[in-house]
Amino acid sequence: MEDTAQSSATPTIELHGDEFWPLSGRPYFDIVLTKSHVKPIYQMEIPATLDPNLPAGTSVPMVLSFGDNSWEMTYNETKRLKLVDRHSWKAFVDVNSLKAGDGCILELIGSDRTKVLFKVQILRGDIPAELIEKYSGETEKPITI
Repeated sequence: MEDTAQSSATPTIELHGDEFWPLSGRPYFDIVLTKSHVKPIYQMEIPATLDPNLPAGTSVPMVLSFGDNSWEMTYNETKRLKLVDRHSWKAFVDVNSLKAGDGCILELIGSDRTKVLFKVQILRGDIPAELIEKYSGETEKPITI
């Protein structure tokens, strides 16, 4: 009975083998999500280091691809920032159950004047269920990553 309570309190994500892959050498950025990236603010900025690889414009269409799914959105460029539209970013965050502490790697797969395409890897910030079961409540055995 205790195991059931533990498993419902700690959701596990099943991996299907296509969520992780070596980077291809294309431009990318990585980010560890904070509260501002997820509920309730949902703000995502594309770093300036990618500026040379991205089209300029006030509203540029882009696609985030993760697994078998894609999310169409736009980023809006100001003088200093490229901000992803919050409504679409919120959909991506919510569908993928992202939370503060999770990591994302966004690899630029394609970029032209009409659209930008990023392939996303999600790295969960949770402690794996195997380690929780093995070390639950034991502070004398630290988990080394």
